[in-house]
Amino acid sequence: MSSVDTLVADLVGGDEAAAEAAVARLAQRGESAVTSVLALLGSPESEHRWWAVRTLAAMPSPRTEWFIDALRDPEAEVRAAAALALAAHPHGSAGPSLVRALSDNEHLVGLLAVNASVKIGAPIVPLLLDAFDGAPQRGRIHIMRALAEVRDPRSIQLMMACLAESSAALQYWAQEGLERLGLNMVYMRPH
Repeated sequence: MSSVDTLVADLVGGDEAAAEAAVARLAQRGESAVTSVLALLGSPESEHRWWAVRTLAAMPSPRTEWFIDALRDPEAEVRAAAALALAAHPHGSAGPSLVRALSDNEHLVGLLAVNASVKIGAPIVPLLLDAFDGAPQRGRIHIMRALAEVRDPRSIQLMMACLAESSAALQYWAQEGLERLGLNMVYMRPH
């Protein structure tokens, strides 16, 4: 058994301390370990897939598509790990997948997708704006939060419209976004 195979065995062996040590050592090996770690993404065991994403995220130059694929995993824990990895390694090509993840049924996945979206910054704003109307309520709130944190003036019109929404969370993030853009004034409708 090669040293990479031994480390992969430690990664999925059930001992968390040994797995964390294996993550660091496999990440140091870089390309020589990638094939073995990628093979775990096809495992029927969700824990193996989670450790694969965790290990790939620790590598110096991981490929974005690894995490984009993991955002579609059936298990929320794996999707969350992928969103966290994309926050650590942001890339614009992940934008469409992250926007979909903002509406994930698992709240943590959506929150981590917000963080990753914010790291991408201005390039993701058009995708967020386009997705807003068709998103479920949870997704709309996460989209507004991401827009508030990105602080892009293209969001102002949507933020203004959300001030009249019935959702307190949407109103909050719209107001927060306007304040972060320096537009923290009181808006009054003339009678």
